[in-house]
Amino acid sequence: MPRSHDFDDDPAPFEHIAGDDGAGVLVVCDHASAALPARLGDLGLDAPTRRSHVAWDIGAAEVARGLAARLGCPAVLAGISRLVVDCNRAPGEAGWMPAVTCGVPVPGNVGLAAAEVEWRAAAWYRPYHAEVAAALDRLRQGGGVPAVVSVHSFTPRLGLAARPWHVGVLWNRDPRLAQPLIAGLSACSRLVVGDNQPYSAREINHTLDSHAGAAGLPHVSVEIRQDLLADPAGTTHWAMVLAELLAPPLADPGLHRIETY
Repeated sequence: MPRSHDFDDDPAPFEHIAGDDGAGVLVVCDHASAALPARLGDLGLDAPTRRSHVAWDIGAAEVARGLAARLGCPAVLAGISRLVVDCNRAPGEAGWMPAVTCGVPVPGNVGLAAAEVEWRAAAWYRPYHAEVAAALDRLRQGGGVPAVVSVHSFTPRLGLAARPWHVGVLWNRDPRLAQPLIAGLSACSRLVVGDNQPYSAREINHTLDSHAGAAGLPHVSVEIRQDLLADPAGTTHWAMVLAELLAPPLADPGLHRIETY
């Protein structure tokens, strides 16, 4: 795996999971890791904060790996905490290297020099996005127009407000995967399903917009509530649910076309 780090024991920029390049789909996970590079120490945060949602999407990596295994497709998981650089933000966008995130100050990100910003981008951000692009190129060579599925998780509460959704389906303009997935999830009466909840892909959707939307590839992002991913049984269950519901639309040849919206 390519490295552009100062220390050999620093986190790799991504985890690539091999799969069938003819599978027609790529799974990505922008917030798969809470890892920090040695050079940055603890960024001025205590250990519980560094393992909390401000650092990563808890449970999302396990769901992404399980989903890719069930679909038989490749996956690319980011290898660094979003406290270092958020791979689902455009360069320079608010929150890309956050000085405050979810109301939590990040002392180690205050007043970053240009050289520090470039080091982080070169070490983790650009290699991750380059690997997503390369994986999609391999899928195109292996069997036409691929789809992209992004996996995230969210906290059960935001401040004092409870979040009722068990799962959210996020999409911007392309409905091809979002609509059948919402319908399939909503068929289960026990689930509260969010359509662009608790976040909207019309506001935060950099990875899918840049790699899939701009290229006309079918795509969707899934957010799962973190209390449902608290153990292996939960992450396995959600990987299975998503695989079962995504399999029919992914098997439809009509899905795998370039479409712009």
